[in-house]
Amino acid sequence: MSTNSFDKEKLASTLYDGGSVAMSKELTPEEIAVKLYKYDVVEPLIGSLDDVGPEKILEYKEKGYFAVAEVLDGEQVERSKEALMSLIFEDAKGAKIQFTKPQDQLNSREERELAVRKVHEFVKVDETLKIVAYDPKLLEVVRSLLGEEPVLVQDMALLKPPHSGGEKPWHQDMAYGPLTFDKPIVGVWIALDEAALDNGCMHVIPRSHMDGGVPHYAVRDWQICDTNVRVDRDVAVPLPPGGALFFHGMLHHGTPPNQSAKRRRALQLHYACESSVKVKPDEYKRIYTNAMTDAEC
Repeated sequence: MSTNSFDKEKLASTLYDGGSVAMSKELTPEEIAVKLYKYDVVEPLIGSLDDVGPEKILEYKEKGYFAVAEVLDGEQVERSKEALMSLIFEDAKGAKIQFTKPQDQLNSREERELAVRKVHEFVKVDETLKIVAYDPKLLEVVRSLLGEEPVLVQDMALLKPPHSGGEKPWHQDMAYGPLTFDKPIVGVWIALDEAALDNGCMHVIPRSHMDGGVPHYAVRDWQICDTNVRVDRDVAVPLPPGGALFFHGMLHHGTPPNQSAKRRRALQLHYACESSVKVKPDEYKRIYTNAMTDAEC
């Protein structure tokens, strides 16, 4: 199902306002994992945030990302997981939870966890996760990448349950309306479980942020057309628990399905420049939809 199957004005407005796109299942998870991702090139990690110096900042500007082995220590990882699970199972406290099935069909704790795809807007209600988002060392790195004071504009946890964690197709984060600013944003993706090659670690296309904003299509999600992804340049970014990927908001990235027996839980934080302003809806439509070309995916 292509973007042309939708009312374009309505679709663009929905996405700009942060709405979601209904996903189709034209490819099986096995086909997606084999056809759209590579696993032979793996990004090396630097040790910690203390190792992020001028050379890494320059590398980020050239490649669009770098990865750090330890942003959270073991105790911070465990506290973060406990806080996230508490929001899901005990009291959401106002955080928003996205389920893949109606909640009245979830009859056990296991079924509930398997059905959670995303938890978001938790920083304002959970102190443990707020501490992660506003960690001084992390903010210092983000400040260096942005070149000015960072502002947290989005917080979410992304879950890929065992055997059923779905793909997040290749996309640019700034193609999602809430993140469409007039200056680059920085994403910080923090693994709470091991994010490995077999359970849905991040994959990136180096230097793809240099392409600027590209059209996205409503296929399995709001995504770059599969045939436009340079899969041959795919670099996988496995991370240990507490490791993180720092990446440019226009970097092409995605995560394959989790077909393993392992959980894959991660926090994702987005920061914008303090002086940034939201791109207007018409400009968003021009940059990130097929409005200019009328091309189908």
